[in-house]
Amino acid sequence: MNSETAVIIFIATAAGAGLGAAAVYLSVFSYKKNDDARIVQDRENLKGQFAAVSSEVMDRATEQFLKLAESRLETQSVKAASSLDGQRRAVETSVGRLQEKLKEYETLVRAFEKDRGEKYGSLEEMMRKSSQTTERLQETTEKLNAALSNPRTRGQWGERMAEDILRAAGLLENVQYRHNRTQDTSVSRPDFTFLLPDDHKFNMDVKFPLDNYLRMVNADKDEERDRFKKDFLRDVRNRVKEITKRDYIKLDERTLDFVVLFIPNEQVYGFVLNEMPELVDEALSQKVMLTSPFSLYAVLAIVRQAHENFHFSQATRDIVRSIVLFRQAFDKFKGRFEKVGDQLQKAVKAYGEVTGPSYKMLDQAASRIEKIDEEEVEDDNSDSKRPSHGESPEV
Repeated sequence: MNSETAVIIFIATAAGAGLGAAAVYLSVFSYKKNDDARIVQDRENLKGQFAAVSSEVMDRATEQFLKLAESRLETQSVKAASSLDGQRRAVETSVGRLQEKLKEYETLVRAFEKDRGEKYGSLEEMMRKSSQTTERLQETTEKLNAALSNPRTRGQWGERMAEDILRAAGLLENVQYRHNRTQDTSVSRPDFTFLLPDDHKFNMDVKFPLDNYLRMVNADKDEERDRFKKDFLRDVRNRVKEITKRDYIKLDERTLDFVVLFIPNEQVYGFVLNEMPELVDEALSQKVMLTSPFSLYAVLAIVRQAHENFHFSQATRDIVRSIVLFRQAFDKFKGRFEKVGDQLQKAVKAYGEVTGPSYKMLDQAASRIEKIDEEEVEDDNSDSKRPSHGESPEV
C-alpha cells in the first residue's frame, strides 16, 4: 500500500469518526434538555443522517480511491513494462554473451577431448609397450636366473662377458690374447692369456661362485639371507685361495707376477668390496687382482696401449736402422761416384791432349795426302784422254 491510498483511507475513517462523535454529542445534549420522546426521535433522525452522510462519504472516498488506484496502476504498469523491456534486453544481451562463451567453452572442451583422446591413445600404447617390455624382462630374468644356477652355464656366461669386453677394448684373439689354451710348460688351462710385448703375458680366470649370492638375493627371510651372505663371502675367499694353487704364475712361461680374477657383475663386485673391504689387500698379497667389467676394460686398454707403443717403438727402430743403412750405402755410392768423376776428368784431359797440336799436325798431313791423291787422279785422267799415235782425236 502506497502513501496516497493510506491518506484516502485515513480521511474516510476520520469523517466517519467525526459524524459518530457529533451524533453522540447531540444525543447527550438532547437528553439533558428534552424529554424522552423527543430524544428518541432526534436519535432516529441523527442515525438516518449519519447513515446517509457516511454512505455518501464512503462512496466518494471509494470512487476517489478507485480512480487513484487505477491511475497508479496504469503508471506502475507503464513503468513495469518499460523496466521489463529493459530487463528483457539486458537478459537477451547476457544470454547472447553467455551463448558465445558457451560456444568458446564447447570448442575448448572439444579440443581438450581430442587432445585427451590422442594422449590417452598414446599413453595406452606406451603402457602396452611397457607391459610387453616388462614381460620380456621378466622372461629374461627368469632365463638368467636359470642360467646362473647352472655352474657350467655360469662359467660360459662369464667367458661371454669377458669376450664382449675384449672386443670393446679392441683386442684381437691370437694377437693380443689367447682363449682357453694350455700353457707351453704346464698342464694348466687358463680361461684367457693376454700376450704382452717381449714375450711376456698374464692369465685371467673368469669362473666365480655365484650360487649363494643368488640364494641370498632370492631369500624371503632375514635369517636365510644372512646365512647365504656368509656362505657367499666364504666362497669368494676360497676362490681366491684356489687360484693361487694353479700354475697361472710361472717364470718359464714369462708370466707377470699376478693373476686376474674376473667378477662378471658390477653389483656383485660392489657388494664384495662393501662387505669385505679387506679382501682386495688380501687378494693382492696372494698375487690375485680382482676386476669388475669396468676395471677389466681399463686393464685391457693398458694392454692394448702397451702393444701399440711396442709396435711403434719397433717401427721407429726399424726406420732408424733403415736410415743408417741408407746412409752407409749412400756414402759408398758417393765414394765410387767421385772415383768415376776423377776417371772421367783424366779421360777428358787425355782427350784434350789428343785433340791438341798432334791432332792438327796429323790433320794437316792427312790433308796434304788427300791433295796429292787428288792430283794423281787428275793426271791419270789427262793421260787417258790424249790420242795415241796414228789415231785422230775425237771431234
